[in-house]
Amino acid sequence: MAVKTVVNAAGRSVPLEINGTPVIPYKGVGKHRPEGKKYAPPVPSCADFPADGNKVAGSLEDALRKCGLADGMTISTHHHLRDGDLVSNLIFDIASGIGVKDLVWFPSASFPCNDPVIRYLDDGTINRIEGSMNGPLGRYVSEGKMKGTAVLRSHGGRVQAIQDGEVKIDIAVLAAPSADPFGNARGTGGSSACGVIGYSKADYMYASKVIVVTDNLVDFPCFPMEIEGNFVDYVVVVDKIGIPEKIVSGTTQITKSPDRLLIAELTARFLEKSGILKDGVTMQAGAGGTSLAIAVFVDEILKDKGWKAKFGFGGSTGYMVKMLEEGRMDYILDAQVFDLDSIRSIVENANHVPYPVFNAYNYHSKGNLTSMMDIMILGATEVDLNFNGNVVTHSDGYLLHGIGGWQNCLHARNVILPIPLFRDRIPVIVDEVTTLCGPGELIDVIITERGIAINPLRQDLIDKVKGSGLPLVTIKDLKDEAERICGKPMKPQFDDRIVAAVKWVDGTVIDVVRKLKQE
Repeated sequence: MAVKTVVNAAGRSVPLEINGTPVIPYKGVGKHRPEGKKYAPPVPSCADFPADGNKVAGSLEDALRKCGLADGMTISTHHHLRDGDLVSNLIFDIASGIGVKDLVWFPSASFPCNDPVIRYLDDGTINRIEGSMNGPLGRYVSEGKMKGTAVLRSHGGRVQAIQDGEVKIDIAVLAAPSADPFGNARGTGGSSACGVIGYSKADYMYASKVIVVTDNLVDFPCFPMEIEGNFVDYVVVVDKIGIPEKIVSGTTQITKSPDRLLIAELTARFLEKSGILKDGVTMQAGAGGTSLAIAVFVDEILKDKGWKAKFGFGGSTGYMVKMLEEGRMDYILDAQVFDLDSIRSIVENANHVPYPVFNAYNYHSKGNLTSMMDIMILGATEVDLNFNGNVVTHSDGYLLHGIGGWQNCLHARNVILPIPLFRDRIPVIVDEVTTLCGPGELIDVIITERGIAINPLRQDLIDKVKGSGLPLVTIKDLKDEAERICGKPMKPQFDDRIVAAVKWVDGTVIDVVRKLKQE
């Protein structure tokens, strides 16, 4: 039966329902207003919990059974253990063994270590994933093999969906490097320390049942607590929740590519000459090689000028920690950590503060951290002539990335995308993005190794860098140059079947991913 669709405000054809649930098409930036009250989980009673506060269950299977694991439930997890996660897959090993079917997995992100869940998509244990998908998982979905339709949300969009009751979590299974028997937990301590576990906040506040899994049971109280024990049903102790060397990398490497270093240098020069970089600046950058190089160049400018950043929002890295400890940054507000220096810092530095995305990115809240930020450094798989951005699919149509916080970050005052002109001989600047993840009106500057394109909507920036000596071009110039070098890329061919929906930060549907036609 054909799926009923409508053209949304971005000009994309989107379905009127996903997985049997009505959806709201994208209306434009800031146009949708939610109605009603926030979702609330069932009211519990202390009469049902141990008076001595000891909630330790015999095993994860025991805890899942006590939580009433059953067909069709939604199970949530967080991704702070990254590619070292040993807990998420175990949930579905247990569910499959029990014979439970049609579960919805609702992770804050997935990593290559989660590829084994494909067998549970195959056997019907999992109906669908509502979260980021990378590599083999993304390819599996793009080829139309998943039973249900994937739903892709940003980190803030995930919080919005939980808070608004769009997704009702039956059981949240939250790995914690340290926890006490009552369920208080944190991201530091023990052999599986990951720094912070702030992505779990919405899960433990709104889920019907909450299980904390730890390999480091400590005496009450586990403090400072990021998960509060009075929201927790059971605590499970296992031998190991994560592989330390895969939770974070010991060092995060600056790019050695001459082209990427040039992009980083041009970005720092642009920030300085435009006046965006200033004393008291607020900023966020990622942990990729180019972003780290930008951070080093920016740090040098701050040092030379005698300036200081007010705060940096993490994903934190050792380079940000260096700025904090050497007095060039007042605070790090941290949602996740990317290296060992950051884990150390969050224990040692009072101004390195765990700051959950619940507070930073949720668009359905009374203010948003990103709109207070001066500089936002982001990437993209594609950008088109209207400055629209794509971060989930490549030009070949395969779903190979999650949104992360990308959409939420677009609300910063100055959004800058330092990106290569092409990757693997495929242009990054295209006529129209394969999948629309973020509207071009929110993307201000594209910086490549072959020139800088400023969004015409930002005449103020154009005026500030006029005569600066920077290599200013139009975005069409960049596209033409990429095609001169690489040729015009072939567009992927899709079937009618929708395999994934892309939500905007307010819960509306901005675009979809369709099944790739197989040759």
